[in-house]
Amino acid sequence: MKRTFKKLGVICLVAFLFSSLLASCTTTSEDLPMTPVLIIDQLGRTVTLETTNPQRIVSLAPSHTETLYALGLGDRLVAVTDYCNYPPEAEEKPSIGGFSTPNIEEVVAMDPDLILATNIHEAEVIPQLEAKGFTVVAVNPTTIDEVIESITLIGKVTGAEEAAASLVADMQSHIKAVTDKTGTLTEAEKSHALYIVWHDPLMAAGAGTLQDEFIRTAGGINVADDLDRYATISLEVVIASNPQVMIAGSGHGSGGELTFEYIQTEERLKDTDARQNGRIYSVNSDLAGRPTPRIVEALEQFAGFIHPELFK
Repeated sequence: MKRTFKKLGVICLVAFLFSSLLASCTTTSEDLPMTPVLIIDQLGRTVTLETTNPQRIVSLAPSHTETLYALGLGDRLVAVTDYCNYPPEAEEKPSIGGFSTPNIEEVVAMDPDLILATNIHEAEVIPQLEAKGFTVVAVNPTTIDEVIESITLIGKVTGAEEAAASLVADMQSHIKAVTDKTGTLTEAEKSHALYIVWHDPLMAAGAGTLQDEFIRTAGGINVADDLDRYATISLEVVIASNPQVMIAGSGHGSGGELTFEYIQTEERLKDTDARQNGRIYSVNSDLAGRPTPRIVEALEQFAGFIHPELFK
């Protein structure tokens, strides 16, 4: 009888040890602590990520908000800025204040595990948030290629790499559809175009702006390319450059269509080729100015304005 109990005890001990070993072998990756990941953001800063699957994200820029929604991460956004108006559901999110003047206390109260910022926050906002122990990644694209890179970066820091890769591939396909038609145009075949940002004072998009890149990629020549980014331009210079196409940004602040109406009706522009041929266009300022996945829509609109014979 004693031998029987002894055998049973040995069997139970072996069974216990085996089950313990099995349990340790079947521990999931979720049970293991994550090794911090180092990334380089678009301000060249090295940022340590404690998680690549953040569940509480604060966006400090309308462009970041758009991108997060495009990646299917809208449900993880816990706060946005007063100016985050696209997609429409973004306006239902709690606000942490203005784009350039976010309320630090409001951000802290949201207890985010990831904050997306931009260059405008580099001097003051980012240091304050990092001093409080928050993870801040700066995304600051200024060209089409950098927009694509920013989407890949946001996908990486949010665990949405597959969605980002799919979105980038779709964008590149749309861009290629434009460049396939405009890439072989000679200088003589390109239309001279001007993008007017504002009318009072008269301001145009010069070199280093997304609109300048849209014009060039769409097979145009930017007559304001000697300007540095967004700058004032005299009416006399516009008249002398005689643009064949003029595009006005609309919906800028409370300006509505005022800039578009200006280039349509300003008497001194009546002899320009653009006015003579009725090639005056309006495009939503957010669509044409925000570095988001929607830049492909803006590019396609510019292509249609500048070369309607190629893009019907």
